[in-house]
Amino acid sequence: MPRSAALFTVGEMSSEMIIRPYRPSDQEVVTDLWSRAAREAHPFLDGEGAGERARLLREVYLVQAENWVAEREGRVIGLLGLLTGRPGDGDLAGAEVGGLFVAPEAQGGGAGRELLEHAAALHGALTLEVFEGNGRARGFYAHLGFTERGRRTDEETGHPLIALERGAPLKSVSWLHLREGRLLSVRTRGNDTFYLPGGKYEPGETAREALSRELGEELGLEVPAEELSEAFVIHAVAHGKNGRRLHMTCFTGGPQDIAPAPGREIAEYAWFDRQEARERCAPAHAQVVNRLVAQGRMPG
Repeated sequence: MPRSAALFTVGEMSSEMIIRPYRPSDQEVVTDLWSRAAREAHPFLDGEGAGERARLLREVYLVQAENWVAEREGRVIGLLGLLTGRPGDGDLAGAEVGGLFVAPEAQGGGAGRELLEHAAALHGALTLEVFEGNGRARGFYAHLGFTERGRRTDEETGHPLIALERGAPLKSVSWLHLREGRLLSVRTRGNDTFYLPGGKYEPGETAREALSRELGEELGLEVPAEELSEAFVIHAVAHGKNGRRLHMTCFTGGPQDIAPAPGREIAEYAWFDRQEARERCAPAHAQVVNRLVAQGRMPG
């Protein structure tokens, strides 16, 4: 697929975004989106966004790649094409980003980031190539934790390409429990930073099963998996993990009146307001608190 044209993502998404599989009925709008985004990102390429490249997009890339689109208010605003060499291998196989394109008028609204994080959640590690001359896309990928692993000259255009990679994100689950507008947080022994209750998956667990188990181990709470409801997903840099990305699925549900009995790994627990959470909690906490404030569940 033609090379990526994503830009920086800034701030919160202004309205609900849906990530879904590409459908053949999307071809016309996706082709137009790709053409405009590609021309803006690659002004140094003659004939970009048209001609033979447009034919290849329609007849090859949209047919053979694993394609996803970002949709907002019923309008497709982004396209992601993945090359996954070994179908069925799941997260361990990783994926190559063949192309990432966001409509020029929608750039900066979160579509590029959400598409990439969706790919990482499905396949783990990601690789891609970006033209050296596409400085804004290079900045976007650096912002999301991609690092350079090599360079080559593109045979078709003669322009240099930079190969980038990012390891599989750390996948975790967390519980959102609020008491009078304050968010429950825990601190493990030997650590000064507070986190949300929850943790990592064990082999074979679903997200709800993992969180139900973690709440029992950390706080002595019995919260059946079927009582948990997914609230949202947070993408951030994992605290203390040398820059590794975090994919944290947050859940609500379970009992409201609780009496935690901390397990051996938990030093203390507390309910924090917005300011306390910013001062004492891991960086991903700030995103969680911002979401809860926006939803009216925590005071601003």
